[in-house]
Amino acid sequence: MSSSDSARRTVIVGAGMAGVQTAVSLREQGWGGAITLLGEEPHAPYDRPPLSKGVTTAAFDVDFAGLDVDLQLGRQATALSPARRTVTAADGEAIPYDHLVIATGAQPVTLPGAETAHALRTLDDAVALRPVLEAKHDIVIVGAGWIGAEFATAARQAGCAVTVVEAADRPLAGALPAEIGERMRGWYAEAGVDLRTGTTVAAVEPGAVVLADGTRLPAGAVVVGVGARPATGWLAGSGVALDPGDRSVLADDRLRTSVPRVYAVGDCASFPSARYGARLLIHHWDNALQGPRTAAVNLLGGDEPYDPVPYFWSEQFGRFVQYAGHLSPADTVLWRGDPDGPSWSVCWLRDGALTALLAVGRPRDLAQGRKLIERGARLDPALAADPAVPLRAAAR
Repeated sequence: MSSSDSARRTVIVGAGMAGVQTAVSLREQGWGGAITLLGEEPHAPYDRPPLSKGVTTAAFDVDFAGLDVDLQLGRQATALSPARRTVTAADGEAIPYDHLVIATGAQPVTLPGAETAHALRTLDDAVALRPVLEAKHDIVIVGAGWIGAEFATAARQAGCAVTVVEAADRPLAGALPAEIGERMRGWYAEAGVDLRTGTTVAAVEPGAVVLADGTRLPAGAVVVGVGARPATGWLAGSGVALDPGDRSVLADDRLRTSVPRVYAVGDCASFPSARYGARLLIHHWDNALQGPRTAAVNLLGGDEPYDPVPYFWSEQFGRFVQYAGHLSPADTVLWRGDPDGPSWSVCWLRDGALTALLAVGRPRDLAQGRKLIERGARLDPALAADPAVPLRAAAR
């Protein structure tokens, strides 16, 4: 790298997994210039998944000083000026950049009129919920998605009485087909969780949640887990193209934005997938881990496409659930094992090729299936449906 290159600065906005991994990847890939990493929270960067998977915290094991990364905590970005190549912080300082990486993640969707309800996104959220669990309060969780199920699991393990309220008619309605989500309904009952589907919250009052049908649920605490939206409001007027629906940064397949020298990674960015023929917005840990490497390579002059097989995992009600790929309603569903038993998998096939897989207590299926999806492998349906046959042996 030339001396002029070493004088340049990459600014990364967001100090979550995606932002931290971008800084690490830039150094690993040979970036010799300055790196400034802006974190909105005052805490040292930490891993978010454990916040719901047991309400624990885990700081990243990264030597920022050793990597010569200027980590600035408590610095919220409020505006971007591509013409000046500056990011404006909340205190008014304009921070210059030569390259910029947007990694501001996502913000939890709030419940109108529920200002006292807890979210579960930040370290402060987790800290606020610990005494709730220790006091064994009656807890009402709004949302039966992945976050809601994981926190319900932690709350039951802590000895709390738990009610989960879901507007849809089943758990995970926004993530999985009805025939899958309905199989998970019984998990709540087994764990002693009162699951109420097809109903909405009308009001949150001191000590109670009032449902749309007038039912009053005792609530020492209310936790809202109804999804998250990309944290991109600070980009208004910058020229960075956003999706008009979900407000994600519209990155291309190299994770470049519509503005030169500006990249986007993690929960705040969507990208086109040639593998699935769709634009994907992935709010999962693995995407925040993989994307930064590709962004770093391309920022340094490479030409590497980003088209991963999406992956995530969840622990809920004593079950280890993993998912890889991206399904569509037109895909053929193939079951492996008894869905009423302790371990089973579901495969989705498109024109005979494996496109997605959900594994409950079958990590080997997931590991093999993920590789088959990456290869675009076609499966023999009869062999794939036999849970005694290794999934890789079903590949044609």
